[in-house]
Amino acid sequence: MFRVLLISEDGRGVAEALRALPRGAAAVQLRAPGLEAGALLVRARALRPVCAELGAPLLINDRADVALACGADGVHLPGRGLAAADVRALFARRDRPVWIGRSCHSEAEVAQAAREGADYALFSPVWEVPGKGPSQGLAALSRAARAAKLPVLALGGVTPENAASALRAGASGVACLRAVLRASDPAAAARALWQAVSA
Repeated sequence: MFRVLLISEDGRGVAEALRALPRGAAAVQLRAPGLEAGALLVRARALRPVCAELGAPLLINDRADVALACGADGVHLPGRGLAAADVRALFARRDRPVWIGRSCHSEAEVAQAAREGADYALFSPVWEVPGKGPSQGLAALSRAARAAKLPVLALGGVTPENAASALRAGASGVACLRAVLRASDPAAAARALWQAVSA
């Protein structure tokens, strides 16, 4: 199971960040809300060989059709998206495993994701994020991490400074967009985040 999930909107900084991390330590989620399927597929096809070369699973946000078309390694589902089992059935003919994640905002949603057969859950927002509502905090993250035998990644305001506290609260790893891929130096930011997560 990867410990870091890098959330990308356009692929910028992904190669630099992945090269700074141990092989297999991270996965990449392509999330571009509002982008139509054809344009998303173009981005996914450009990102796929980068992730494959650097040993990082590529997950497509919400769009199982785009994930299948580009040969991605899985799908990250929103809270009210398709059931994980239904998405897994779409990938059943492939000769390699598929990663399926679920966005969750409560203990009950983490438990439901586990029952549906998700491979991991993203719990958010742990810390304050502009436009994402109030933060839930480490206590809520801890309860969510204990809600099921399912890896839970902390999302929302994650930085190298607070990532270790998410793991101490029970998270299996962390997910972020701004802290690494929007940093002026994605490689340095990725190294700093990994040092915090792996300490």
